[in-house]
Amino acid sequence: MLDFLLWNKIARVIDQLAKTLDVDYDRALELFYESDVCRMLHDEHYGLHLMSDTYIVNDLITELREKQT
Repeated sequence: MLDFLLWNKIARVIDQLAKTLDVDYDRALELFYESDVCRMLHDEHYGLHLMSDTYIVNDLITELREKQT
């Protein structure tokens, strides 16, 4: 059951990321799965799975910006 909830959260995060960055879903999926945020979301010790979808998307966008500099 917990995996199902995490998969739903990931789907919502990827959907919101695609809309926020105005990219297609494949690109949003790629950005998400290559990120540290993805790794932290899958590790329950970080507690990121308890945060809102918007919080996670904002963290991911911050990470992407930092990688560009």
